[in-house]
Amino acid sequence: MSANSNLKAQQMEMASFLRDPEHNAPPAGIEARRLKIYQDLIYNNIEGFINSGFPVLKSLYDDSDWHALVRRFIDGHRCHTPYFLEISQEFLHFLTEDYEPRDCDPPFMAELAHYEWVELGLDVAEDEIPQDCPEADVLSLVPRLSPVAWVLAYIWPVHEIGPGHRPSQSEQPTFLAVYRDREDKVRFMALNPAMARLLELVRDNEGELATALVAQLAAELSTTNEAIAQFASQELNQLRSSGIIYCEPKS
Repeated sequence: MSANSNLKAQQMEMASFLRDPEHNAPPAGIEARRLKIYQDLIYNNIEGFINSGFPVLKSLYDDSDWHALVRRFIDGHRCHTPYFLEISQEFLHFLTEDYEPRDCDPPFMAELAHYEWVELGLDVAEDEIPQDCPEADVLSLVPRLSPVAWVLAYIWPVHEIGPGHRPSQSEQPTFLAVYRDREDKVRFMALNPAMARLLELVRDNEGELATALVAQLAAELSTTNEAIAQFASQELNQLRSSGIIYCEPKS
């Protein structure tokens, strides 16, 4: 065996042990005390980032079930990034793509994890909200979704879940706008279905005035523009003042 091949085999042996020390033998010739230092360093760093990124999810587990989940992530998921800040995104990928739930896992596990990850993603995003048009009449402007605002739909009421509220079934969809405001604070706004649809139209807007979006919403709701115009104007102004949307003049 060449020196490079031997080194690679040793590295893989060490990596296998650090991923799952209970089921993989330690590398030969390395002092147990030194191995324990590496073992604790790897696990505690990864668990710490997951803990800080998903505090609500962690609060729903006892210690043994939580650490077993983290260990399954470390052993079973192959990360595609070397950056610690992206461990939370890798953990989310693990839960939604690779993980087989256990009896102790809540049914809303993946959605709650996504909701918590969105908060972190918006917090570290480099985008900024563009300057808003000074014109006051929102209906005569082109509304745009802030680059640090997401329109989200969940089966479960993820924004209400915690140790004191663990729903066993969901009665209706949950619509949320999660956003970073102009003071760089991440916030959320619960949306009713009509408001969520209006915000989706803003998100997909290619340059139409707000009046055109209101007309489209009215058609989808089988009502008249006049019946929905006041509602839409109020909602758009609320979204605008919150920093979820901004407005531009028609080009």
